[in-house]
Amino acid sequence: MSKSLRLSEKWFQRGLWLVALAFAWFLIGLGGKIVGNLGGVEDTLTVEQFMQQPRAGQLKAALAQQQRRQADANAALQQARQKHQVAVANSHSARETFDNWLATRSVTARSEQDPEVIKRTRELDALAAAERQALALVEAQEQADLDASQARDQAQEQWNALEEAARVPYGDALRARELRVFGYRLLLTLPLLLAAGWLFKTRRKGKYWPFVWGFVFFAGFAFFVELVPYLPSYGGYVRYLVGIALTVLIGRQAIVSLQRYLERQKAAEAMPDRQRRETLQYDVALARLAKSVCPGCERKVDLKDPAIDFCPHCGIGLYDHCGSCSTRKNAFSRFCHACGTPAQAAPQ
Repeated sequence: MSKSLRLSEKWFQRGLWLVALAFAWFLIGLGGKIVGNLGGVEDTLTVEQFMQQPRAGQLKAALAQQQRRQADANAALQQARQKHQVAVANSHSARETFDNWLATRSVTARSEQDPEVIKRTRELDALAAAERQALALVEAQEQADLDASQARDQAQEQWNALEEAARVPYGDALRARELRVFGYRLLLTLPLLLAAGWLFKTRRKGKYWPFVWGFVFFAGFAFFVELVPYLPSYGGYVRYLVGIALTVLIGRQAIVSLQRYLERQKAAEAMPDRQRRETLQYDVALARLAKSVCPGCERKVDLKDPAIDFCPHCGIGLYDHCGSCSTRKNAFSRFCHACGTPAQAAPQ
């Protein structure tokens, strides 16, 4: 069709298509925001909402208490281990010092140092006692930490059992919520698709066709692209069933449209040649001829053969002669390309 348009008209057409695409892009962005935010209409569901009350609250508080208790016991255990390490280090250092001192005394063998030996021995005994006391504290804190850990595990098991019992009603409620939210989105996008279908059928060739096409692109994208990710799955059955239904619906419509098209073609081919050419749009006829197809039946025709003036398939006139200069010309042209005489002057 572009070959039958004026040069300026071609550029205007391209500019208007850019307007249509820009309009569709902004509408798609706005629609995506709205469709995405529709999920916030319904309250967010959690498993805890479907757990047995007040048992769930009591277990949650008990679990939190046991977790704090274990954290405190673990911190105390770390402190006790640190103190035990200090006591062991002190005892070990004092033992080395005492051994070195005894080695020195055995060389000098001075009896007046015996009280010093007794004193140092008592100090070593005190350090050993402190080490044993620190070790006992570590063992006590380890036991406390073990008790706290077992109590927490027990509370966690009870919580898990209560949570597991709540998962079935939670799953049912979650699927119901997804279905409601999908219904909201469907109520938004389906009327847009229906409005786009009506505009496409009645207004796509009107004065404001760029906005019509932009809205059609937006509605199709919103329904077939943005809505699909929110389609409830139910194990995939719903999506496959919807796909089958849409395929059958679209296929049936395509078959019906094909039958109607063939009936219209048969009726058109039965009309007189002049009347058939008058019913064809000028731009459409020139666009089909540019593709070497018959404007009437859309079958291939060898238009380079100068002997072919009529379509061998449907009989419509493709070429005639100018009534003024008798030049062979396109039967759909409005003027003779040789002398400029209006086509109405051509003989019928």
